[in-house]
Amino acid sequence: MTKHKTKKSTSESRKYIKWFWLTVGAGLTFIVLMFLLASWGAFGALPTFEELENPETNLATEILSSDGQTLGKFYRENRTPIQYEDLPEHLIQAVIATEDERFYNHAGIDAKGFARAVFFLGKKGGASTITQQLSRQLFTGVRSKNFLQAVIQKMKEWVIATRLERQYTKEEILTMYLNKYDFLNQAVGIRSASRIYFGKEPKDLNTEEGAMLVGMLKNSSLFNPLRREEMVHHRRNVVLKQMEKNNFLTTAIKDSLQQRPLELKYTPEGHDEGLATYFREYVRAAIQKWIDENPKADGTKYNIYRDGLKIFTTIDSKMQEFAEKAVHAHLVNLQREFDKQNLNNKTAPFRGITPEETESLLNSAMKRSDRWRILKDQGMTDEEVKNTFYKETEMRVFSWKGDIDTIMKPIDSIKYYKSYLQASMMSMSPQTGEVKAWVGGINYKHFKYDMVKQGKRQVGSTFKPFVYATAIDQLHMSPCDTLPNTPYTIEEGKYGLLKPWTPKNAGDEYGGMVNLKVALAESHNVVSANLIDKTGPAPVIDLVKKLGIDTSEMATGPAIALGTTDISMFEMVAAYSVFANEGVYVEPVMVFRIEDKNGTVLFQHVPNTRDVISAESAYVTTSLLEGVTQGGSGGRLRRTWSNEFYDNVMTGYPYAFTNPIAGKTGTTQNQSDGWFMGMVPNLVTGVWVGGEDRSVRFPTITYGQGATMALPIWGYFMKMCYENESLEVSKEAFKKPSDLSIETDCSKWKEDQERDELLDEFSF
Repeated sequence: MTKHKTKKSTSESRKYIKWFWLTVGAGLTFIVLMFLLASWGAFGALPTFEELENPETNLATEILSSDGQTLGKFYRENRTPIQYEDLPEHLIQAVIATEDERFYNHAGIDAKGFARAVFFLGKKGGASTITQQLSRQLFTGVRSKNFLQAVIQKMKEWVIATRLERQYTKEEILTMYLNKYDFLNQAVGIRSASRIYFGKEPKDLNTEEGAMLVGMLKNSSLFNPLRREEMVHHRRNVVLKQMEKNNFLTTAIKDSLQQRPLELKYTPEGHDEGLATYFREYVRAAIQKWIDENPKADGTKYNIYRDGLKIFTTIDSKMQEFAEKAVHAHLVNLQREFDKQNLNNKTAPFRGITPEETESLLNSAMKRSDRWRILKDQGMTDEEVKNTFYKETEMRVFSWKGDIDTIMKPIDSIKYYKSYLQASMMSMSPQTGEVKAWVGGINYKHFKYDMVKQGKRQVGSTFKPFVYATAIDQLHMSPCDTLPNTPYTIEEGKYGLLKPWTPKNAGDEYGGMVNLKVALAESHNVVSANLIDKTGPAPVIDLVKKLGIDTSEMATGPAIALGTTDISMFEMVAAYSVFANEGVYVEPVMVFRIEDKNGTVLFQHVPNTRDVISAESAYVTTSLLEGVTQGGSGGRLRRTWSNEFYDNVMTGYPYAFTNPIAGKTGTTQNQSDGWFMGMVPNLVTGVWVGGEDRSVRFPTITYGQGATMALPIWGYFMKMCYENESLEVSKEAFKKPSDLSIETDCSKWKEDQERDELLDEFSF
């Protein structure tokens, strides 16, 4: 009986074992068959050799500063690939320890991992290798929820993974995987993730920062550090534990690192954020134009959002940072004073215009707004759209302390935005034409109009040096030559005048004879009128045109001597640079090289220069401009003392500059525009401040002059530049021509004049 039962039990055991191995064999056969079918293309086309060699990806175009910093990107996906050599060792170790411990020992499929996943039903880890995850990212996409389709996808991933392993080295596969992964929040690829979450390049990540990013590889939507910090912290510590398990970290170091907080430094890389936003938008338009005019060899066009171009610009990231800081710091102070002076202004933010003119300004602003465009597209009538501007609505508005959530009528938001003073600034090397800093406004997100290149405003007295330069170049005049500082009239009919023209000095102050250096320093209008009458307006306009300024809409009368014409900051800086560059105009350059994703040079800038005036005339004009900062309206740059007015308004004051500086302030009628153009031998910088509308202005010249509105930005910017010695901003004197025939030292000039008079008296 017992023997019979033993035989029966043994027989059943053999049967179960037989069925087990048959099942295993069938499963393995099925897997092999599915693998073969997938490799033969039975479940759909597989990537070709060419596609494996060049996997399709959307690569961001990167804008680089002259000192190698990323200013911004253009992208559909914010991906900027890096090389394996740029990945820190601890990051590579974290990926291997967490995602694929046997990465260097398999050919794309980890048999041990697969067996573990099948036996434990995935409870002790998945079977996907890094190579399989890469194949899914590149070619198969998100895993289907349908079981059969998921199996087919898995088979295709295996086939692709084995082919990728034959095509690429392990290092290349690992790099492609990290370059391709989407870390959320516009961070596609490890470089973008490192910059966005920690504000640094991958090579600068420390161990715990790298571990956090590796932890996100499991599921970035779930482990989103901006939404689930505690969960991400725990996941990071799991990665550190895995690094310890794989002998990449000691237990002591692992324990120490696990105690540290995440310490995120979220730095978004959207088009509205970051450094040089206005400049980046200019570059985008310029590069798109270049793309349209320069197709690829096959006739197709480059795509600025996905072809991974590298745009090498002339912007210096430090100078750009200082420029933006200077504009921000001064405008905060100035705006505070402007708002205070508007408290009792019943027509605020406007001054000096009629109710009808105010309504016209507001109606025009309404029709230019996004709200108007969107509602019109929805089929609303003009009257219906206009009515919406008088109904309160929730909105987020700009402030110098950060965006504010509020409830406001859209019409009031228009007035609110128009009440903000705007600014622009550009800095350029006169010898090379390289634009070093570009600030087109106070906040690109809220004020998109670029006042460097797009906007043109009246330049006031900053135009006068062009009149003086013409007189010097044509008439060989010296800064020491004198003219009467008395009312000067150009009669009717001359230069097409319909009536006599008699300009006034500021404050109606006149008297005596003044030399040209004093006249320009104190900005006497009557002397400028006298000079343009001596040369005629046409030669001045001709010179201005040679200086790169658009004269197509410039008036032809003598009033241009007082700066009544509208000129862009871009044109003004390039024009002034001629004086600092010995009379040679160098066309401004912003982009000096474009490369494709492989580093092939597609464009290389060729300098464009021309002689405009003699080196002697340029030097003498510069000498005149030095007088402005020695004792004229720019003299505040020299002062070492402070008082309440300067401390409250003049950002960065006292500047206490002692080195040679040439410059000119400019203030237009009713204090609508304030300018300062400043030069040292290797850097020319212009600053403008004013309202969006000319009726948005200070009531008096105390605050409304260029010396108060614009000069402090220049002073603070240069102060920071000089503190950073690596920028090598010049403190030397302007280069003096060896054959200078015009005397610029007025003491010597006076001695020569007296000697000549004495000789004339005794001559026979």
